[in-house]
Amino acid sequence: MKKVIVACGSGVATSQTVASKVERILKERGIRANVEAVDIKSLDQHIRTSDAYVAITKANKEYDIPTLNGIAFLTGMGMEEEVEKLIDALK
Repeated sequence: MKKVIVACGSGVATSQTVASKVERILKERGIRANVEAVDIKSLDQHIRTSDAYVAITKANKEYDIPTLNGIAFLTGMGMEEEVEKLIDALK
C-alpha cells in the first residue's frame, strides 16, 4: 500500500489536521494509502518508506519523493493543484 507522510514541527496539531484531510480526500477519490503524521525531527527515518511527503514547514533539504505544499491543505488555497500532484505521486 502507498504511504504519505505529513510532517510539522511537533507532529501533533497541524500535521494531524492535514493528515486527516489528506486521508479523507484520498478515500473520497477511491485511493488507498496510509497517511501518517510525524514530527519534522523524525522525517528522515520515515521518508525512506514513503511515496509522497506533505510538508507543513519548509524542509532544509530535497527529497527523492514528491513533496507537496501542506499549507494548501490548511487554507484551501491551491489545494486542488496539490491534490492532483498527490494523486499522480500515488499512481
